[in-house]
Amino acid sequence: MFLGSIRQESLCTQKRFISTDKEQKQKKNVNNDTPSSATPAKKPLLSRLPIPIKENIYTIPNALTFSRLIAAPLVGYFILNSQHTLALALFACASITDLVDGYIARKFNQQTVVGTIIDPMADKLLMTVGVVCLAVKSAIPLWLAGIILARDVGLAISAIYYRWISLPPPKTMARYWDFSLPSAEVKPTTISKANTALQVLLLGSAMAMPVIPEAIVASWSLQEAMTGLQYLVASTTAWSGLSYVYSKDAVKILTREEIETRAAAKREAAAKNEKQN
Repeated sequence: MFLGSIRQESLCTQKRFISTDKEQKQKKNVNNDTPSSATPAKKPLLSRLPIPIKENIYTIPNALTFSRLIAAPLVGYFILNSQHTLALALFACASITDLVDGYIARKFNQQTVVGTIIDPMADKLLMTVGVVCLAVKSAIPLWLAGIILARDVGLAISAIYYRWISLPPPKTMARYWDFSLPSAEVKPTTISKANTALQVLLLGSAMAMPVIPEAIVASWSLQEAMTGLQYLVASTTAWSGLSYVYSKDAVKILTREEIETRAAAKREAAAKNEKQN
């Protein structure tokens, strides 16, 4: 009896193993018979790349900014050829456009990322041309021109670097110079704004000195005032350069969500303006 019970138990265990093996084989067959379309297909590489969002760069503020880029070499030409009145008049007009384009951009919601880049670029080109030409004509000292130019060169190199690292893939030179593809935003610091105003005052005063009669220059001590303004500009120039280095909010790399949000806000504002008109 004891041996018979052992045999019955062994037969039961064998049946169990056989049944489990059959079940596993059936599951494998079912998995193999499932169509390949049930598995999700991988998307191609190009479809997974982020689609760049473009913005309208053909605005009035940007046109005024480009006018300053054109005016800069003309101002330098007039300075070098001792045409002080023309140089001062064109420099004054260019400085006014710097105020007007910002007002229009804020008032009519025409702010663009490219505007935050080319606006300081146009200012720096105008200032650089003016500083170099005035230094050549000995209207401002060489040491002051060196401080101003060194700061501007450092900022230009930083702008090139941040533009490249913030550009979404694929990184090509064509896309790099396509300013309708926003990637980074530059916010001038408070001291930088004050320094720009003082530099404009310095260059405008240096251009106006030959136009002002010598009697007024002597009686109002304008030459001494120019010397004090030069030291003040040198201090604020060095301070503003350091502010860009240590400020965390001076340069901001835009995310895709931020770009989409700004584009949607601009579309809504444009639709409202069309309805009002």
